[in-house]
Amino acid sequence: MAPPMSASAFLAALRAEGLTVVEVGDWRDHNRNHKGPWGPVHGVMIHHTVTKGTKATVDICRKGYSGLPGPLCHGVIAKDGTIYLVGYGRANHAGSGDGDVLRAVIAEKSTFPADNETDTDGNRHFYGFECENLGDGKDPWPAAQLEAIEKAAAAVCRYHEWDERSVIGHLEWQPGKVDPRGFTMQAMRARIADRLEGPAKAKPEPPKEDADMPTPYDNWAYKGKGETRDAYAYLRGTNAAVQALTAQVGALSATVGRLAEGGGLDAAEIKAAAEAGAQAALDKLADALTEES
Repeated sequence: MAPPMSASAFLAALRAEGLTVVEVGDWRDHNRNHKGPWGPVHGVMIHHTVTKGTKATVDICRKGYSGLPGPLCHGVIAKDGTIYLVGYGRANHAGSGDGDVLRAVIAEKSTFPADNETDTDGNRHFYGFECENLGDGKDPWPAAQLEAIEKAAAAVCRYHEWDERSVIGHLEWQPGKVDPRGFTMQAMRARIADRLEGPAKAKPEPPKEDADMPTPYDNWAYKGKGETRDAYAYLRGTNAAVQALTAQVGALSATVGRLAEGGGLDAAEIKAAAEAGAQAALDKLADALTEES
């Protein structure tokens, strides 16, 4: 008896396997649980959508259509390998299928009996992934999408400690179904088995910033090694000192102008006064900046 993992655990398992996951709306609470129980779970079922275009595919898998309300799966696997989570809980994806197949999945047998009955509720017992594909045998399956199918199935199996024989295609469950069409489930199970032999391979995290380096939000409060002032205080002090210097230079210029007009000083005396005033202002600026540090 395996109870379904929580929605948060499901999301974490997919991401830990290295998948790009997009959460769509209220996917955690979007389900068909009012129609019957969800669980115990015994395996993963893979489908194709017979649709084209990621947006339209995600929309129909989330909402369903006339006669079959959504969600139609738990996750939609797009052509580029992105997984869109559209529901969690009981979903209209597996339908009624062969109980003998379910028993073989539970026992993790290497081969499945022919699916010639519809006596068992599959929506209760399987996680479901719908894969964006026309299902005509011609629409290609990009490498990124096949890898995402492998990772998604492995993520669920890893959590429940199942092996690859807990993953089946819809065509192995319900008579008359052909999905997924374009690759074999035997080949996919072999890929999943290889993946499960190693640890989960999450995407590498971006390198962490040096502990002494500022984050984008701390730039103005950054204080580097051996520094006694932060950038913000330094700029404030500098700005105040520059403003004071500007005012002093302006006043000096005005005074020099008045002296020149009045004729009270000759040219040499005016030059000396200007140089002395400018030097005094610069000294004051240097003193202000030194105090800030």
